Amino acid sequence: MHRVGSAGNTSNSTRPRKEKRLTYVLNDADDTKHCAGINCLSVLKTSGADSCDYLFTGSRDGTLKRWALSEDAATCSTTFESHVDWVNDAVFAGETLVSCSSDTTLKTWNCLSDGICTRTLRQHSDYVTCLAAAGKNSNIVASGGLGGEVFIWDIEAALLPITKSNEPVEDESSNGIVSSGNSVHPMTSLRPISSNSSISVHTVQSHGYTPIAAKGHKDSVYALAMNDCGTLLVSGGTEKVVRVWDPRTGSKNMKLRGHTDNIRALLLDSSGRYCLSGSSDSMIRLWDLGQQRCIHSYAVHTDSVWALASTPSFSHVYSGGRDLSLYLTDLATRESILLCTKEHPILQMALQDDSIWVATTDSSVHKWPAEGHNPQKVFQKGGSFLAGNLSFTRARACLEGSTPVPVYNEPLLTIPGTPAIVQHEILNNRRQVLTKDAAGTVKLWEITRGAVVDDYGKVSFEEKKEELFEMVSIPAWFTMDTRLGSLSVHLDTPQCFSAEMYAIDLNISGASEEVKINLAQETLRGLLVHWLAKRRQKSGSQASANGDIASSGKDIPIRSHSHSRAEMDDGADNHSGLVLPSFEFSTVSPPSIITEGSQGGPWRKKITELDGTEDEKDLPWWCLDCVLNGRMPPRENSKCSFYLHPCEGSSVQVLTQGKLSAPRILRIHKVVNYVIEKMVLDKTLDGGNSDGQFTSGQSQLSSLGDGSFRSGLKPWKLKPHIEILCNNQVLSPDMSLATMIYGDHLNIPGCWLGQCQVTELMQSGLGQYSSLYDVGF
Repeated sequence: MHRVGSAGNTSNSTRPRKEKRLTYVLNDADDTKHCAGINCLSVLKTSGADSCDYLFTGSRDGTLKRWALSEDAATCSTTFESHVDWVNDAVFAGETLVSCSSDTTLKTWNCLSDGICTRTLRQHSDYVTCLAAAGKNSNIVASGGLGGEVFIWDIEAALLPITKSNEPVEDESSNGIVSSGNSVHPMTSLRPISSNSSISVHTVQSHGYTPIAAKGHKDSVYALAMNDCGTLLVSGGTEKVVRVWDPRTGSKNMKLRGHTDNIRALLLDSSGRYCLSGSSDSMIRLWDLGQQRCIHSYAVHTDSVWALASTPSFSHVYSGGRDLSLYLTDLATRESILLCTKEHPILQMALQDDSIWVATTDSSVHKWPAEGHNPQKVFQKGGSFLAGNLSFTRARACLEGSTPVPVYNEPLLTIPGTPAIVQHEILNNRRQVLTKDAAGTVKLWEITRGAVVDDYGKVSFEEKKEELFEMVSIPAWFTMDTRLGSLSVHLDTPQCFSAEMYAIDLNISGASEEVKINLAQETLRGLLVHWLAKRRQKSGSQASANGDIASSGKDIPIRSHSHSRAEMDDGADNHSGLVLPSFEFSTVSPPSIITEGSQGGPWRKKITELDGTEDEKDLPWWCLDCVLNGRMPPRENSKCSFYLHPCEGSSVQVLTQGKLSAPRILRIHKVVNYVIEKMVLDKTLDGGNSDGQFTSGQSQLSSLGDGSFRSGLKPWKLKPHIEILCNNQVLSPDMSLATMIYGDHLNIPGCWLGQCQVTELMQSGLGQYSSLYDVGF
């Protein structure tokens, strides 16, 4: 488990942020599929006339899914979405599903519910990597993580209703909204601990309940296992030892040594006498806890063992790991057989009758024959070998060419996933992102509406990136990662409000050439449009002109809405009840929002599932201020400053004595029109009017449209033709000032920050001449 910065794991971020971040995760067209590796599997058997088996999967995409199983099909019935980082493990505590994540939390869910999180448990200081549950004592669950912490939870006590407290605690909701709670509840099945024991109570309480913290690990914990009665707990990790605990008291019973690398998987038999361990040293070891020693070692794999599953009688073990292979081993006779090989490392397995579900770093899950009730049937197929007791024996056998042949070549059933995005490139227009997934498919995403605009298939990513290159410079208003297997777009204030575009470039019909759009503001409106509609509905107000929206007991005025497009003035940010087409997010596969609550911690929800009750305790205040009031923080570097004067030898008069200032997004053809106007007027830039495209000192100077001149002036016989050059390169009229000035970041030949030459070529009925101007930035 590698610590990597993620959308929701803000506690491990090394970059300080004063304000809370808003992240939105883009979902592909089919939300019933996982889009990243599957870290955990659990099978739930139900009873009754209409009962069926369910498979629960937890993924690196941050979600869990419930699959209804039939003989030859698996149907996704629910997605459990609340974690903001990888889901690492999931177990059952009675009818409660408990999951853990790299977001440092445990979450509880009703197994057969519609995916609502019932409680979030916050005790760990780092990634929570593993869970263990007592089969018969269904209240008890243990959790371990990278912080070296092991907690023992009484789930029944943790889920008790909270009645009274002066401290804010987390309520039963998927977004971490908080409520008041009672003081610490006693554990109904665990003995209270004494002050002189080897365990300590964690200082951070979770909604008034405090679990037992078993102390002893000095480093990361990767694996846990518990016997059915909940009287024995084993743990392992980077210390290469198996620690044995009494979960009823948290006391340490023993420490077992033998592995030479990290312990990644553990199993206990129902009685708690025997323990199986799998390690990165490629070995499987069988321990007799009564004798406190290893009684057998099995050299089956050629690389790290990451997953173990045993038959109900604990007579045989299924093992998988980094060598892509699934083996079945008879613990008594040491006979082993290769069941199948995969294309990806095996992360976890779960038995279902005579078959076994296998999860890998791929987003798909496969069901293979296993003969769990009578594993000897598999050995009768032939091809078995005797497991050695030293790790190098298997490695040497593999090198000598005696690699076993798999018994099965095709799985019984496959639950397909969506290939995870493994490579991405933000294009220069800062609205589109080119991606490549694990299957090699290259797609073009438009992040301002969360949609795939082009699917190029399996083409060269680098060639397509070069083909899509645009000579344009727009500020980096968002950051992005693909840790969850999909695109996670991060918005931080005030940086996210730095990018503007002309409405005409966004193909907004009827928009004036001068109308500017702030990309972050319109994106936020698109993301929160469903929240705003439900908020209005709950407050009893109508979506009418000059409507008021209630928030935190007071009204926040909203500007008037238009029934057509947004009404916007140059340089002003007005509001519309409608979302601009370029910022409409899909309701079929809506993105999910990830953000930090002020009290309940980070949370995640689809934008269509926001119920309108979320306020400044749940959503960043700057997002609400932007959407409800149209306010944005002051933006830096929104203009470019420069000087314009003739070059040496030019016969054209000085156009300006002072510094000129213009918006970064202003196009070169506007500069051309400006120069034409000043030449027609034959005067220096002292006066001003108009739209404020240019500023000289404190004066506003006009910027005329193509072919327009001030009234009363004698027109040219032929319109002057102006070309502006940057280091002898003719600039396109559609290029922006920012692109010209910061073109070195785009690898535009000849552009650099410093002295620049602007060449003016003028043609009239009086003849033809040219002059050079220096533009200093």
